[in-house]
Amino acid sequence: MSLPPVSAVLNEVIDALGRAPQVLLHAPTGAGKSTWLPLKLLELGGFSGRIILLEPRRLAAKNVAWRLAEQLGETPGGTIGYRMRAETRVGPQTRIEVVTEGVLTRMLQRDAELTGVSLVILDEFHERSLQADLALALLLDVQQGLREDLALLIMSATLDNARLAALLPTAETVVSQGRAFPVDRHYQPLGNQERLEEGIARQIRRLLTEQPGSVLVFLPDVAEIKRVEAMLQETLTNDVDLCPLYGALTLADQQKAILPAALGRRKVVLSTNIAETSLTIEGIRLVVDSGLERVARFDVKSGLTRLVTQRISQASMTQRAGRAGRLEAGLCLHLCAKDQAERAAAQSSPEMLNSDLSSVWLELLQWGCTSVDSLIWLDTPPMPALDAARRLLTQLQVTDNAGKLTTRGRHIARLGIEPRLAAMLHSTVQQDAPTQATACLLAALLEEPPRMGPLDIERLLARPSPSWRQRATQLMTRLVGKSASWREPQYVAALPALLAFAYPDRIAQRRSADGRYQLASGLGARLPLDEPLAAQEWLIAPILMLSEGTQSADARITLALPIDIDALIAQRPDLVSEQNIVHWDEEKGTLRASRRECIGSLTLRHQPLNKPSDEAMQQALLNWVQEQGLAALNWQNDAEQLRIRVACAQRWLAEGGWPAMDDDALLATLDTWLLPSLHGVRDVRTLRQIDLYEALLRLLDWPLRQRLESALPRHYTAPGGSHLSLRYHHDQPPALAVRMQEMFGERQNPTVAEGRVAVVLELLSPAHRPLQITRDLAAFWQGAYREVQKEMKGRYPKHVWPDDPANTAPTRRTKKYQTP
Repeated sequence: MSLPPVSAVLNEVIDALGRAPQVLLHAPTGAGKSTWLPLKLLELGGFSGRIILLEPRRLAAKNVAWRLAEQLGETPGGTIGYRMRAETRVGPQTRIEVVTEGVLTRMLQRDAELTGVSLVILDEFHERSLQADLALALLLDVQQGLREDLALLIMSATLDNARLAALLPTAETVVSQGRAFPVDRHYQPLGNQERLEEGIARQIRRLLTEQPGSVLVFLPDVAEIKRVEAMLQETLTNDVDLCPLYGALTLADQQKAILPAALGRRKVVLSTNIAETSLTIEGIRLVVDSGLERVARFDVKSGLTRLVTQRISQASMTQRAGRAGRLEAGLCLHLCAKDQAERAAAQSSPEMLNSDLSSVWLELLQWGCTSVDSLIWLDTPPMPALDAARRLLTQLQVTDNAGKLTTRGRHIARLGIEPRLAAMLHSTVQQDAPTQATACLLAALLEEPPRMGPLDIERLLARPSPSWRQRATQLMTRLVGKSASWREPQYVAALPALLAFAYPDRIAQRRSADGRYQLASGLGARLPLDEPLAAQEWLIAPILMLSEGTQSADARITLALPIDIDALIAQRPDLVSEQNIVHWDEEKGTLRASRRECIGSLTLRHQPLNKPSDEAMQQALLNWVQEQGLAALNWQNDAEQLRIRVACAQRWLAEGGWPAMDDDALLATLDTWLLPSLHGVRDVRTLRQIDLYEALLRLLDWPLRQRLESALPRHYTAPGGSHLSLRYHHDQPPALAVRMQEMFGERQNPTVAEGRVAVVLELLSPAHRPLQITRDLAAFWQGAYREVQKEMKGRYPKHVWPDDPANTAPTRRTKKYQTP
């Protein structure tokens, strides 16, 4: 058997690992970095401990483990093992462990020193998975503080070497040449009116007619795979096998796509981007690249995920094309224009920048971090997503109001799964085994919900898949230290309460007969009209998706459980809260107060409050303003100007420590500045009579008030003696409208902000009509004033229009009253 290309740099890699704490290996597709190099590092690298190989995808991880084991004449569980969600095959003799999906993170959390491990390999790092980025940050921390001897090898076909080298200044880089055959790359965009699936099916038929060999087709997701498969099934010749390939398939179906076609047959593999890296799909000579991928984008405001179909990066295009040249010269057809491909991003966007970070933040808290700045990141986790993660962990009682792990939170963190599901499992610790087993099976289902089929969770759990059972057994062992007995009856009645521990914000009430629901979080959601669940009054919808390419703000419900709301409340009375609210009665033209029992934003029942206390009415009024927004109040000009003046002070006098007065800040502090003004207020008419200027001043202490009046005064006394209002703006200098004669004798514009900002002068005629706007009074007197003087002398002859206004005394009066 000939040696793979990476063998040429084997000694270089081993030497670099002996010298540097981190080594970057750039090895093209097909170089043997995943399926040959780890064995040689084990044999020749001098590592006394185990080697951990992190793969970003489970299908690739299992495939790599089997390929490594086969070369030793073994099966996984011997020298080579693997660990992944719901499946582990390792033994006492295991020296190389292929792991994925946060398994490495859990290993680090259990033993930060990684006792017995000599080398960690991060494979296909260019995919920038969430877990790979987190693993890198934790491993760098371990190297710095605990294990200087721990070696780290980061490898990929398309590494972003410049950024990695900047992050890891002591790392060494090794470059391996690939052994790929030439690939003829063509660019052919679809027709304007042609659907993606139709165009791809057409190109597949053409290539099978014109070219020998099997075809690998890259499609955005499973839905497109199924549609193309349906189009091709009746039109391909009998010697062609159609083979879908995606993560949710059974191992047998995946192997059918990966293994070579039978003698005399060809295959068409319809794959997601799972086939871009690590997996070797035998016999491929032709590639059709849709140029698209479907990725998840976390929406911070809603807390939901949106699936987005987008153009792939140039690195991904290179990876996909390379699949055609593994065995012989091949052909790749990119379904886009060449210039469009050249404009694509160089690298794919890392998951860290677009994901729900609740699991990451929980891992960091467990690690002992109080800030993301404690670790070294290739891309720092974005603050808005971290803030959303903190809010969710507080809601789940994983952290206290100070953001620290609670006792309950520490137990939840040790379960090593997504925080919502971990909170659900933890809720059953004191319950019986059947309830615990039900919770574990439910968690397994929610971790890997079906792509197609019924949306009703109860129906799905009635016939659980083997993979759900396997994962549930693993979770049961983590939860209570023993395996679940699936012969015990499941407690269907416990499902609503279990889901409510994980997803209290996704309890949903039907709001119309067209399948639309309101969530406890305040968001809208919808079901297809032909879905049986759409007739249910109440649901819990744990799996929601924001729709792509639609204007609807409603999320799509993809998994739900019908519930009896009264029975749920009996089990979980803590879900219900009471609120005193105020609403506008259109008929009466007044505010009405009522007490509302609710779950989040969903009203269960309410009753009027005939004579609410002042405290209840005041709080209700605050709630009403919170809901309606600040526009519900009567904003007089001086109050609006105060807000603008403070905003200007934040920019021009930033050292002052000025409070925020934007809408969000004011709504968040209503009880500080508005509540004291609500004494005796019991209707909107009185509410709108409140002096908001005086109310807002409560946000400024006495020294700040004094400085504001001095540095950014409301009024300006003109040289002519008039007391005039200054107008402040958010994005422009302040302005002053003043009659021109009152500014005679002045050589420059007045200033505010302690001399830092010049006032714009709007110079007026004696009839208060605008004559000139200037930011440079001296230049105006010497220049444009002459034209104004000529015109105004004739129009207003009784007023003074001197030849030298800069040296003339200001006046508010006509010539008749001038002193000779």
